[in-house]
Amino acid sequence: MAETQHIQDLVVAFVRAFGLHHPEQTPCGHPVSVSEAHALMELDQGGPLQQKELAACLQLDKSTVSRLVDKLQRRGWLDRVGDLEDGRAVRLSLTVAGRQAAQQMAVARRTKFSHLIAALGTEDREAAIHGLTALVRGLDRMRKEQHSADSTVE
Repeated sequence: MAETQHIQDLVVAFVRAFGLHHPEQTPCGHPVSVSEAHALMELDQGGPLQQKELAACLQLDKSTVSRLVDKLQRRGWLDRVGDLEDGRAVRLSLTVAGRQAAQQMAVARRTKFSHLIAALGTEDREAAIHGLTALVRGLDRMRKEQHSADSTVE
């Protein structure tokens, strides 16, 4: 139980220190939500995506992504374009302004991580990589188990 509390305390401290708890600002200081920044990053790197593909990448439900897409479109950063392969589907693609915003955020993200890496010694960098990799692996396992449990209930 003490180990569980310790991990929880460390994750909370990381979230706060990194700035992830600010709902309308990225940790790099851009005035958008972290979800918006991640959507821009996925669309910039992965090209046009269907909304369900973006939802899968972001690990968000369809209604959340729908609101997110609407917000990005209102900002002038995203267009909905007919899918050439599936006439009923729509692909999401970045506008020129959306691509510029995504690239500005990518530069800020690289800068922040460069400074973070520079602030760590070699041993701490290796420990951070190992620890974060283990946490992601554990969270992926939990999500798969939850998805499997949800599928058996339906």
